[in-house]
Amino acid sequence: MGAFCLNMSQHVLILLSEKTAGEALSEYFRNRGDKVLVTTDSVKICQLIKRVKPDYIFVDLHIPGDEWFKALKCINKQFPDANVIMTNRHADVRRELIAREHGVRVFLRYPFNPEWIENALQKFNQLNTNLDIEDSSTGKLPRVKIPMRLKITLPYALLAIFFALASAFLVSRYVFESIQERFLIQLIDTGQLTADWMVQEESRILETVRLLAHTEGLANAVEEQDAERLREIVIPLVINYSVEAIDIIDSQGVSVLSLHQLPGGGVGDYDISTGDTTLGALPFVQKVINSETDSLGDKFAGLAQVPNGDYIYIVGPILDANGSKVGVVAVGKSLPNLVKQIRQDTLGQVSIYGVEGNLLATTLLVQEEVNPLSNVLLSQLIHAQDEESLIRELSIASAEYSEILGPWEVREGQDLGIIGTSLAQNYLARPTMLTRLQILLIVIIAVLGVITLGVFLAYQVTNPLSQIVHAAIEVAKGNLEVKIPSRGNDEVMVLSHAFNYMVSGLQEGFIYRDLLGRTVSPQVREALRHSFASGNIRLEGQNTVGTVLMSDIRGFTAISEKEEPTTILNWLNEYFGEVVPVITSRGGVVDKFEGDSMLAFFGILPTPLPAEESAYYACKAAIEMQDAIEKINKRRAKRGEPPLITGIGVNTGNLTAGGLGTSDRMNYTVIGDTVNTTQRIEGFTHKFGGSGILVSETTLSALKNHREEFKFEPLGEHALKGKMELIWLYRLYPLKSGKG
Repeated sequence: MGAFCLNMSQHVLILLSEKTAGEALSEYFRNRGDKVLVTTDSVKICQLIKRVKPDYIFVDLHIPGDEWFKALKCINKQFPDANVIMTNRHADVRRELIAREHGVRVFLRYPFNPEWIENALQKFNQLNTNLDIEDSSTGKLPRVKIPMRLKITLPYALLAIFFALASAFLVSRYVFESIQERFLIQLIDTGQLTADWMVQEESRILETVRLLAHTEGLANAVEEQDAERLREIVIPLVINYSVEAIDIIDSQGVSVLSLHQLPGGGVGDYDISTGDTTLGALPFVQKVINSETDSLGDKFAGLAQVPNGDYIYIVGPILDANGSKVGVVAVGKSLPNLVKQIRQDTLGQVSIYGVEGNLLATTLLVQEEVNPLSNVLLSQLIHAQDEESLIRELSIASAEYSEILGPWEVREGQDLGIIGTSLAQNYLARPTMLTRLQILLIVIIAVLGVITLGVFLAYQVTNPLSQIVHAAIEVAKGNLEVKIPSRGNDEVMVLSHAFNYMVSGLQEGFIYRDLLGRTVSPQVREALRHSFASGNIRLEGQNTVGTVLMSDIRGFTAISEKEEPTTILNWLNEYFGEVVPVITSRGGVVDKFEGDSMLAFFGILPTPLPAEESAYYACKAAIEMQDAIEKINKRRAKRGEPPLITGIGVNTGNLTAGGLGTSDRMNYTVIGDTVNTTQRIEGFTHKFGGSGILVSETTLSALKNHREEFKFEPLGEHALKGKMELIWLYRLYPLKSGKG
């Protein structure tokens, strides 16, 4: 009866306190093609079970009185193998504990969204395919076929024989292989340091590109082809940031100004030229000239051969005040200087090879003895670049080196070549005969001690072990009232005491888990659970792109001054009780409440989404929130209460999401300029006079094809507090609205 199946029609019986509460649940199963029966009559539940014979039975934990308990007892008696799922809208720890004691394994919390329903059904699938749980549900212990005492002592005896036979081999190889292993680890670590250094250097060059591209006056000088003015603007920056090469290229690919540090020259010694088209003709520069972009933006990287040697360049567009591209800025670093700096920081010998295996730069003394990479080796590197690195042996100037090879990747995973990191081999140490005898003696003593200890522990453990096993089975069945006596003065006594302590912790943890589910959103709770399970008590910050929604009730402070605090609290609970389910139904996560304001984000938890989807769900949620608020205000008008005029702001952009706080108190939240801008946008809605929704231009752009599902009213560019640049704002209406 229990396996979760999607391929055939199933019968589902839903027992709730009111039929309207189960609409989402029944709709889900009907969409799957299942036969659903919803009832509020707990008295006739057993008759319905006999007639329908359901595959799944949903029972509302909040059925008044003890009717829910009678229904559960009837199900256990008449249909003990039924897959029972308890549903609840809010925590009721006492009833949940009683339900667990009567065999309920799965609970489903409101709102009944498809993902949570699937998780509940999957739990039954896991339970019904786990033979150990099936055996334990009967409460009967299986017959002991092999005594635990034999299981403990026999491996010790076999290990003793194995160690005796293998000791000679271990003695001869132990020291040598240990030193060799340490060398390989050191080589791998040095290779990783080299790779990390390259990433950091790419980031430093990229920051320089951004700095130069946004330097005041640069765009005008490029448009006017004023090389002298460009030189005055650029020279102080390249000196301050120790830039080796910089090329300012116009939109035709012609160099307006090129600065290349002279070989062996000091600070400020640059070869200055103009009119060169070599760099502008390269494919990665052409991408910027042609305004191409990738998932990381409008900047690209590549290798270039210039008169002064081989350079790595990162290029980006130069935009004028109107956002139009007027040229390209390229910042480069020579490969010889690059490997020298890596050598100084990592203490390893570094070589850079081209995509065809040819040597481009190296810190090894005799470059002529560095063999190029063979086609076979290149093929292996390309095939396994995301899985492992390759190591080859080199003989340079009568010295032996081991070189670890890996791909040289830049933005978007583009392979520019191969990076090799070499260390001189220094592990040719051999163990002496005395060392061999000492190790052999230690091994023999350890083997004898292990066997003796194993026999003793086997006797001490096997006697009370069956009692602990039985108690563990009871806990697996959900019985948290089980206790075992703590007798003796050995490890088994400690285990018994720890087991009892664990059960107490489970009882307390069950309550805490329920409280956590009510104080944070379900998505954040799951993120915390996965974080703790991985051994990390903090939720590490992640940089991502998402959409932020912020709402605030206009004039609520003035309204609050005229009412009692309890009245205000009831109003807010009613308000958020309608608004928050709208957010969660669209996959949003409510970050925080601050009085009458609310902050939510989309596209981050539980699974990161593209900006197009997060923006779409946020806009849909904003429209539905506005509808819900209108319904609330109609009810409030009938009660003679003032309306709750709400402003909503939506913005899409870069966010940092993670745990904020200390190790003992933290809050999962999002921070960044996108959040601050959303707050400013939401504050702008006070000019509407009534409820309204404002979205930023970044959200409008992110919507792409989904724009057709909404109506936008451009409000022009506006200066928001704390923002230097003007921001386009749009008022959002549902498509059916005549506004806009």
